[in-house]
This record gives sequence, C-alpha cells and structure tokens, in this order.
Amino acid sequence: MRRVFSLLRFARDETGAAMVEFAMVVGIFFLMVFQIIDFGIFTSNNLMTEKATQMAARIATVRPAACAGLPERYTRGTATPQPRFGTSCGAVSNACAMPTTVSCAGAATNPTANEIWTRISPTLPSGTQISNLSFIYAADPKLGYLGGPYVPLVTVELTLPAFQLSFPIGALANLAGGGSGGFSGQPQYRVFSITLPAEDLALGTNG
Repeated sequence: MRRVFSLLRFARDETGAAMVEFAMVVGIFFLMVFQIIDFGIFTSNNLMTEKATQMAARIATVRPAACAGLPERYTRGTATPQPRFGTSCGAVSNACAMPTTVSCAGAATNPTANEIWTRISPTLPSGTQISNLSFIYAADPKLGYLGGPYVPLVTVELTLPAFQLSFPIGALANLAGGGSGGFSGQPQYRVFSITLPAEDLALGTNG
C-alpha cells in the first residue's frame, strides 16, 4: 500500500516540469531563429545579385564587347536594289547583314569583363567567380543602320553557386528567390539575366 501511495505521489509531482517543457520547446525555437537568419541572407543575396546584374548590363552596353568575334559595323545584306549607307537595318528586309549571336563566359583577361567584375564582386556572395558571368550579343534588325556601328542586344547573365544553409529552410527561401528545390533541401538561386540594347559598344565616337 505504501508503494502504491508513493507511486501516486510521484505521478502528481510537477517539480521540474517547466525545465522539461523548456527542453522540448527550445530546440524548435532555435531552429526557427536560424531559419529566419538563413532566409534573410538568401533574400539579401537575391536582391544584391539582381542589382549587380543590372549594373553589369549597363556597363556592358557602353564598353567594347566582352566576347571576341563581333563585327565593328553593319555591312550590306542581300537586299536588292542595295540600300544606301545610313539606311536603317529595319527599313528594308536584309538591308544589313545580321551577325550571328556570340556568347562567352566572363574572363579576367578581357578588359570589359574585368571592369564589370571589379565593380560588382564586392556585393556578391562568397564563392562567386568571374566565370559565373556570361555575355550574349544578339543582332536585332530594329537597331543600327547600314555602315554604322554594330549595336546588338546585350544580355548579361549571372549564376550564383548553391546557397549553403545552416538549417533546411525549404520552400520559404525557394519562393523568395524564385528558385527550385521543393519544400525541403537546398534552395537554388535562379539565373539572373538582364538584356539591354548596346550603345554602339564604345565605337560611336569614330563616326
């Protein structure tokens, strides 16, 4: 009987209950705190990278090409009769010979790519390299004129390395960045891409 009474008294004893409850809750609390920190870092990286890509595109449109193989000027196309020099490339079909699309990765040996990288690299997450930049130069018949400087559409793309999490934050970060990864695992940054028309690729002062 005494043993049964002792067991009942032990079952009703709430001494130390608060400590047990704290131990059960504190893990979840700190997990949420670290998730919020990771989410903030991820979102900040997305915003800073988007602004950096915009800056990179603006610089690329007024500097010599970051890729080799681009012509300096528009040459005659196959239109007959041949239009005179100064005719808009979009005024007559095939007035200008449309160069092929040229693309390349950023390289420190190229002055334009190196200048862009020097300007934007301080704002990018660690681990990002100049080779994560890519440049695409695509002809547009609505831009330029026969005999004038080549003015393609310039696209600058920036791909970031995978974001390293302290704790999985799943869909919260993926939705914020527009990336993939589902509701668990590592969130993936999207590819940041900005396209602007070139401003004669720094050749306009030559006539």
